[in-house]
This record gives sequence, structure tokens and C-alpha cells, in this order.
Amino acid sequence: MSLTVQHLAAVDLGSNSFRMLVGKAAESVHGAQIYPLDSLREPVRLGAGLDDDKNLSEESQQRALAALRRFGDRLRQFHPERVRAVATNAVRVAKNAAVFLERAQQALGFPIEVIAGREEARLVYIGAAHSVTPSAGNRLVVDIGGGSTEFIIGAGLEPRMMESLYIGCVSMSREFFPGGRVDEQRMKSAELAARREIQIIAREFRKAGWAAAVGSSGTARALADILVGSQLNDARASLGITRAGLRRLRKIYVQAEDLGTLRLPGLKPDRLPVAAGGLAIMLAVFEELGLKSMEATDAGLRLGVLYDLLGREQQQDMRALTVQQFMQRYGVDARQAARVEHIALVLLEQLDPLAAPARRQALRWAAQLHEVGLSISHSAYHKHSAYIVGNADMPGFSRSEQAAMAEMLLCHGGKLKKLGSLPGVSVDLRALLALRLAVLLARNRRDVELDGLRLHPGAQQGVAGTRIEADPRWLRASPLTQYSLEQETAEWQRVGLDVSLREPARL
Repeated sequence: MSLTVQHLAAVDLGSNSFRMLVGKAAESVHGAQIYPLDSLREPVRLGAGLDDDKNLSEESQQRALAALRRFGDRLRQFHPERVRAVATNAVRVAKNAAVFLERAQQALGFPIEVIAGREEARLVYIGAAHSVTPSAGNRLVVDIGGGSTEFIIGAGLEPRMMESLYIGCVSMSREFFPGGRVDEQRMKSAELAARREIQIIAREFRKAGWAAAVGSSGTARALADILVGSQLNDARASLGITRAGLRRLRKIYVQAEDLGTLRLPGLKPDRLPVAAGGLAIMLAVFEELGLKSMEATDAGLRLGVLYDLLGREQQQDMRALTVQQFMQRYGVDARQAARVEHIALVLLEQLDPLAAPARRQALRWAAQLHEVGLSISHSAYHKHSAYIVGNADMPGFSRSEQAAMAEMLLCHGGKLKKLGSLPGVSVDLRALLALRLAVLLARNRRDVELDGLRLHPGAQQGVAGTRIEADPRWLRASPLTQYSLEQETAEWQRVGLDVSLREPARL
């Protein structure tokens, strides 16, 4: 497929820094490539604004909003489908995340997705793999962020093992090195705390093995700059990060006692508040995984987001692959899923001919996955389907996308009083009506002729006022369908939405 995309943008709302990357997509002998054009970085330290109750402080939110307004100004001319903004650990854990996201999206001017830890790991690997020298065999990528650390083993451009641990340079620095104070006991305690978390995954990762190790993004790049700039690595390994160099830097930090007094080449002032926490985690990574050296790259999540966005433009959407994998894993009847998908899309077209491609795609995936819960039990299978989709790791999907699809699946059958049961989720009511009707019409698991049925939407965007017109002869041929449609319209009316079943108007 020829490449039509020219410019793409990624925004990363990290726990320590907010970053923006603008890239140009172009064809090359190796396929589609992204060439960075512009980048911005703001040391927002959002994670440091989490209080003891896991609420983001107003001060940290204001720093974040100011940065996002500047990013939004740079991206003002971009089409929404060419921009993807993702939020990571600080927003994942914040109890007031919904309030902050509403303000943040208004400041940026684009939707912001909260991504799960493993989805972050997947995107980190894609970005790192595109930025380092190709290597044979497995590659280990470690990304130490502000609130979490991602560990990935992959081959080529494909991630295979992905884990995300709740240890980050911001949270570690706050807990063990308040005010930048460092001593032997604090550093030892921080290292042990990090090692305790990494031990959970170390055995499986070491068993898989790797031929090369890469540290991606801020902490790894900052450590490499310090080690190289201060000549702390061994002479024969002057680049990147080495175990010997980390141990020498550890000694310097401990002897300094106050990081604010340090003047090291490569140690930037805005990294000082998180420097000790980042070092402690990296030392733990080297010890638990038995590393001696690591290549460092500034690329990671942002570049991965751009390549993932490019894949969506070229019909290589990771989400579509994930849906197919889930269908196989949970033994979904592919013919029935395709039948329901076709009917639902036809009905949505009648309800909303101008429905955006993203809405049609979301309905398509919901139809394909609506029966995954049958793998658990036929009884209340829609609840099982919703639970699986809402809680499983689904590469390519953001948390909000999974939550919206889970709500759709929860409500695709049974009573509609469940609507709104998932806080912060807004359901596309026209798509939901189309899905419920499709499941109803395909109940006998045979192909359905829709010539006798037509939907007429009401004046508003939702389903209120929708008329389901059915030819009486078509209904008489299937009394169960007639009964089910009557029950369906009554169910919508019970929740205060006027959906009616009528005969076609006679001329």
C-alpha cells in the first residue's frame, strides 16, 4: 500500500516529563520510516504531584496544563487522526484522573488516552527497536519512567515478552531521596526495594535470554550522558551504560550527600530531583538481570506511538490483530461474529450515514468480540465478555477504548439499566442499538435478509425518537423476531428512550 501520510505527532504525558514528537513518514528501501522533525520536552513532574491519597495536586495540574497548551499551539494545524496523545503511570493511578483529563484534553486540543503498562511496554519496544542498530536474536529493552519501568524482550521489530513494574525514578526519589539527600543507607534501601520488584520477572526474562540490551528514554539517556561525560565507564566501553560506570556514579552520589551540590558533566539541573531514584533502579536492573552493559537511546514511547499511528493509517492496526487473536483464544464462532458485524454495520449506516470511521470500527470490534464470554459460561455471557475485554491486556487499545467496548458488550444483551454502570464511560447509543438488534436478528445463527426492516433515527444524535419499521409479512415469517423486537423497544422505553416498532408508512 502506498504511503499517504506525511506528518504525524505523538504526545507523551509521562510521570516525570511531558514530551512531544513530530515526525515525517516516508517510504524507504526498508519500508515506511518516520523521520523526526521537531520535539519538545517539559519537566512537568506530574508524578511528584500525587499526594498520599493518590490525587494530583492543583499545582502539578497547572504545570501540566501549561505545557499541554504550548504543545497544542504547535499541533493546531494537525488533523485529529494524525495526533495521538498517551498518558502513563501518574494518570493511571490518580484518583482524580477523570477531572484532570477533561482539563488536559481541552488544553491540548486533542483526545488523550490512558494506556496500560503492557501497552506502554509494547510501544516503548517498537520505538526503541526502530532507533538502534539491528541485531540477531532477542533484544532486551528497559524503560525507566517516572512512575513505572517497562521490560520487554523482542526480536526485530516484534515485542514478545512485556512487563510493567510500579517502580519509577519519580516515585523512588520521593520515597528514598527526599530533597535530593543521598547516603549509603538510603541508596541501599532503594536498590533493595527495586530489586524486590524486578525479582518477580527476572527468572522468566533470563530464561528467554537476549543478545543485546537497550535502555530507552529519559533515565537511560541521562545516565549514559553522565557516564560518558564524566568518563566513568571503562575505556574499552566508553559509550552507553556499564555496570562499572554505574557503581562509580553510585559512589559519587553517596559521597556528595546532597545532589544539589553536584556538578557533573551530563547531569542536567532538571534531572536532579529524580537522578538518585533513576540510578537506584538501573543498578537493580543490572544486578537482577545480570547485565554488564547496555546501549542507550532517547527513542521509546513517543517514536513507538508514531509507528503505531502510521500502522493504523496503512491498515496495519495492532488493535485489529489483537481482536483476531482474542477470537481465536476464546473460541469465538467466526461466522456468527461476521454475521452480527455485517448486520450491525448496516443498521448503523441507517441510523447515522455520516458515522465516523472510528465509530464504525469500534462497532465492528464489539461485534467480533461480543461472544468471548461464552468461553466461561452461556449464562450471563455478556457480563463475562465485558469483564474479559475490560480487564485483559489488549495490545493497541487504550484503557478508555477497552472500557467503552466493555460497556458496549455489557449492554449488548439483557436489561439496559446497566447503562452507565462503568464510571467515566460514554456509550455510543446508536452503535449499541445497532449491536443489540444485530444480535437479536442473528439469534438463530443463520444469515438474515434485512429487506423487511428499516431504521429511522430521531432528530437528536442519540436513539430517542428512533423508529424501527418492519414489514408485517416479514415479521409474520418470524414470530420470534417480532416478539424480540417488541421486547427490545419496550426495554429502551423503560430507560426513558423512545424507540418504537412500526409498520412502514403507506403512501
